[in-house]
Amino acid sequence: MDLKRLAQTGLAVLLTVCVTAPVLAAEKRLPKSQREIQLSYAPLVKQAAPAVVNIYTKRVVRSARSPFLNDPFFRQFFGENVFKFGAPRKRVENSLGSGVIVRSEGIVITNNHVIKKADQIRVVLSDRRELAAKVILSDEKTDLAVLKLQDVQGSLPYLKLRDSDDLEVGDLVLAIGNPFGVGQTVTGGIVSALARAAGGISDFSFFIQTDAAINPGNSGGALITMDGRLVGVNTAIYSRSGGSQGIGFAIPANMVARIIDNAVHGAKVIRPWFGAAGQALTPDLMSSLGLARPTGVLINEIYGGGPAAQAGIKSGDVVTNINKREVAGPRELRFRIATLKVGGKAKLTLIRRGKPKTVIMTLEAPPEQPLRDVTTLQGQQPLSGATVANMSPALAEELSLDPMRRGVLVVGTAHRSPAQRIGLRPGDWILEINGTKVELVETLKGIADTAPTKWRITVQRKDRVFTAVIEG
Repeated sequence: MDLKRLAQTGLAVLLTVCVTAPVLAAEKRLPKSQREIQLSYAPLVKQAAPAVVNIYTKRVVRSARSPFLNDPFFRQFFGENVFKFGAPRKRVENSLGSGVIVRSEGIVITNNHVIKKADQIRVVLSDRRELAAKVILSDEKTDLAVLKLQDVQGSLPYLKLRDSDDLEVGDLVLAIGNPFGVGQTVTGGIVSALARAAGGISDFSFFIQTDAAINPGNSGGALITMDGRLVGVNTAIYSRSGGSQGIGFAIPANMVARIIDNAVHGAKVIRPWFGAAGQALTPDLMSSLGLARPTGVLINEIYGGGPAAQAGIKSGDVVTNINKREVAGPRELRFRIATLKVGGKAKLTLIRRGKPKTVIMTLEAPPEQPLRDVTTLQGQQPLSGATVANMSPALAEELSLDPMRRGVLVVGTAHRSPAQRIGLRPGDWILEINGTKVELVETLKGIADTAPTKWRITVQRKDRVFTAVIEG
């Protein structure tokens, strides 16, 4: 290659570099000053960390005494002194976790599993002050609890909540908590995923996933964004070893805000209900419905007189948005509704016969209809000792059951009762007795009053239906 051609080639390369250099410089560059080298999260941590607390709980556990100690065989050796050996023993269980101050007067949010069944709760502030706390609201369904610090003097540092719907995958976040009880610790990472399902944590499987290190003891701690606001409450990790493996889950701040609001206003948690049921869209359903992509909830059941029915939603509709937030499937739909307040309204976007439609739905509490009529059956009959109730949307919400289901549910069985001996369990549905469909407790009581000599009882347990025949 001659010098002239080499010079032309070099010029072309130089022009290419010059054209692309500004783009590359905007993405990556070396620090240009000592100040830039010293960039740090320290100012953010100094601002946020004082609002994150350590929580220590104590619970007195009484171990049951052995049933053998009531046996006459043992008494012949020990006499009445047997009770001295068999007295229930007490032991103290300690646990630890983290929490976040969200009101200056000492309102703290944490996980329900951190304080569950605790007899004593002590909270250690960042300045090492130790205060007692009492639970003012606990919600097992979201795994959140709200505490009120006692004997607070002055205003405490607190974190403001951020709209968790504004988060994007890749956003920087910091996790602050008390892992393994070593003391307050800060870890950093990014938002790894949104709307992530993680079964067994709460009834609302809709989490922020982060790779910021979260370990046992971090539960209830803060997940904050770069503006110093609380975007989530750290609640669980996915791990095979028990330690952090880069997959942590936080409850979004929008759900946290609803629980705090109920707590500070002295109200129990009452979530709106939808009054309809649906399924996720598969590619085949998407194609048959003429949709561009498989996102949304295909409605296939409407509860008569419920909020969805009143709003004009029909079977076959596809719900795609609530208040301009996309609904990818049934899980997202349930979460979105749960973050709203009873008494308000929600704007839903639907696809009906291929065309978009907007409806306004009034947010209502699940109704106690029919009345639950909790009854313990008695008398000389195989169901004696069973406690049964009419299912309603309100009871379904309490028991985390399908709110569309109706019928008679077994909610308890007395020890050694006839109902327990025939194998009846809490959670069973009594479908039919002697050919009569059982839809209400009143129907069940009426059958028992006739004292039939032969009982043919059909029961559903989870997905199984079986029939037992019992002679009177």
